Amino acid sequence: KKCTLTVTCVIACEVNPPEGVKPLEWRLLTNRTVETPGQAMEIIDWYRCRWDIEVFFHVLKNGCRVEALQLSTRARLELALGIYRVVAWRVAYMQRMGRTNPHLPARVVFSQEAEQKKPPEEEPSIQEVVRKCDGEPGVKTLWRGYRRVRTFVEGLQNLRQLSIEG
Repeated sequence: KKCTLTVTCVIACEVNPPEGVKPLEWRLLTNRTVETPGQAMEIIDWYRCRWDIEVFFHVLKNGCRVEALQLSTRARLELALGIYRVVAWRVAYMQRMGRTNPHLPARVVFSQEAEQKKPPEEEPSIQEVVRKCDGEPGVKTLWRGYRRVRTFVEGLQNLRQLSIEG
């Protein structure tokens, strides 16, 4: 059976690459109509989001291990996915912010309880909270650390609640 599909090729070329580096060139095929520079930019922006989507699903599948849940009903699976999607988004967000805006205050992605026991004189940046001396962490390192930090923060909050009630 013969199938015909009309596609448009959008070619995106890097302008002013670093000296001595071959410019990037993307050839993007789409079934969308592209008649204006604005429509071409939209296709390029969609493609640029692709890696963030890949990271999100990597965290969801491997960090949260949603495939291993083996839940018995659709309702349980939907509830678990609702929770784990938030976790996966937070981990991917921490990595993105740590790489693209490392000097923003850490409170952008962390609660004050997660930062330190005693608040520092000067608020730390995301980079100071997330990054170790051996470079930028990947999402696997971040989701493991986030899981541990969340456990400690919840324990601290429970301890404070017990102190208030007792």
